[in-house]
Amino acid sequence: MRFGLFLLACLLLPASFAGAVGRLVPAEDGALGKALKTAKAGDVLRLQPGIHPGPVVVDLPLTLDGGGAATIKGDGTGSVVSVNVPGVTLRGLTIIGSGSSGANRDAGVALGKKATGAVVRNNRILGNLVGVDVRGSKNALIKGNVITGRRDKRMNDRGNGVYVWNAPGARVIGNDISWGRDGIFVNTSRRNIFSGNRFRNLRFAIHYMYTHDSVVSGNLSEGNHLGYAIMYSKNVRIEGNISARDRNQGIMLNYTNKSLITGNWIVGDGKCVFIYNAHRNTFVGNRFEGCGIGIHFTAGSERNQISGNAFIGNRTQVKYVGTTWVDWSVAGRGNYWSDHPAFDLDGNGIADTAYRPNDIMDQILWTQPAARALLGSPAVQLIRWSQMAFPALLPGGVFDSAPLMRPVTPEIPPWERSP
Repeated sequence: MRFGLFLLACLLLPASFAGAVGRLVPAEDGALGKALKTAKAGDVLRLQPGIHPGPVVVDLPLTLDGGGAATIKGDGTGSVVSVNVPGVTLRGLTIIGSGSSGANRDAGVALGKKATGAVVRNNRILGNLVGVDVRGSKNALIKGNVITGRRDKRMNDRGNGVYVWNAPGARVIGNDISWGRDGIFVNTSRRNIFSGNRFRNLRFAIHYMYTHDSVVSGNLSEGNHLGYAIMYSKNVRIEGNISARDRNQGIMLNYTNKSLITGNWIVGDGKCVFIYNAHRNTFVGNRFEGCGIGIHFTAGSERNQISGNAFIGNRTQVKYVGTTWVDWSVAGRGNYWSDHPAFDLDGNGIADTAYRPNDIMDQILWTQPAARALLGSPAVQLIRWSQMAFPALLPGGVFDSAPLMRPVTPEIPPWERSP
């Protein structure tokens, strides 16, 4: 009976994989190239500990397994490992030695248009111009890798940790990415998932351009110039991410529409959030804390819903210059403001008075910085007292008609690299 089941399983194997075997590849000049030429589809090439000279091109659906001790070292030109067929897996390798040509997209791993379903997992991809270049490869998985970029170039001259171009279904999960230009740069793509990654010493942690219907979740951006830059995109879900002390902005929405920003925790130095010409987005359940500006909200951004968030200890909670009143509450529920001296006499969790973060003097100071010298003058104090006593004198702008009495705290697990 068992023999019959075994025979049936063998007969059901695709012909291309029926003869698949595991092969040991010694760390010798030419050995890896020879093994790739003589391999069959589905083979597992087990690279022995040591240095395997590259670059190499994978033209069969197979697995390169370094066991955590094998290194593929390029010769300083082009990409180290190039994949041009579906069904290839790279795992347990150290990959070093790419070229330095940005025009040629020299990378540690280059996945071509035909590399559908490629898996790049649990590798150390170190010191290359681009870590992993996913160029037109559908449904690629980049998971659990350590990717460090070049440190001998100016930041803008470095490559990206992972570059995704026109690669529907690409998933970048649980990687530790540092010392590149952008951690993940995605352009002209859709249905991508970037989840559970850590980013350090970068320009942008995640940089979106013209990418739709995608997810950015559970990532950690630490001390970069900007955390999550979402530009010219729509239907993006930005959920459960942390931006810790990113210098300029935690989240930036630039020409981004119909997206959900929820459950994120931004603790920063510059602006927690910058919204520029972005429409119909929903901000809910986020915590914006310790920034120079909580949200810089520019005129031209319309029909955004901002409720259920916490603004805590930002030097300026909101920067908005405009004459139209914009209510940041939805269905009788606004946001928590740490500087709002409010009462809740009926105990419903909603403050009894509205919150207005800016007055006419704020707008004068933003448009005429020299006026800051007059801040302590009796005239300025009189203007501000008059606006508090007579709200009709206020010039328009953001207000919260139903401020919350308690802040939200997003439940975000600590970052852990995926196994």
